[in-house]
Amino acid sequence: METHAIARNVGHPPRKVRRVTDAIRGRRVSEALAILKFLPNAPAQDVYTTLASAAANAENNYTMDPDALWVKNAITDEGMKIRRFRARSHGRTSRILRRSSHITIIVTDDPADIPQRARRAAQRRPGHVG
Repeated sequence: METHAIARNVGHPPRKVRRVTDAIRGRRVSEALAILKFLPNAPAQDVYTTLASAAANAENNYTMDPDALWVKNAITDEGMKIRRFRARSHGRTSRILRRSSHITIIVTDDPADIPQRARRAAQRRPGHVG
């Protein structure tokens, strides 16, 4: 059985959030929460709350054991862009794009559901980001 949690319009660019979500894909939820707690990256806090929400959804809605959960997939999509302008020389302007992202985390209680590619990647880089 699997369940998920989604955080929308998180104020970090998707490129930076993907570095964090790649670090937790294919791991146990307890191990992933420990990794996220000590990562120096700014998006780690938002990914931490989304993962904790997915684990709470599994525990409360489907009565799954939170210690037996695995991160099946962690997806980061591009969210809304806020367009700003900065004054430049000679009366011109340049565009600034403030990017946001959507974070989707899927957890499962069956480790056989995790793709082999994600499991091998989690074993190869313990706690590595980037």
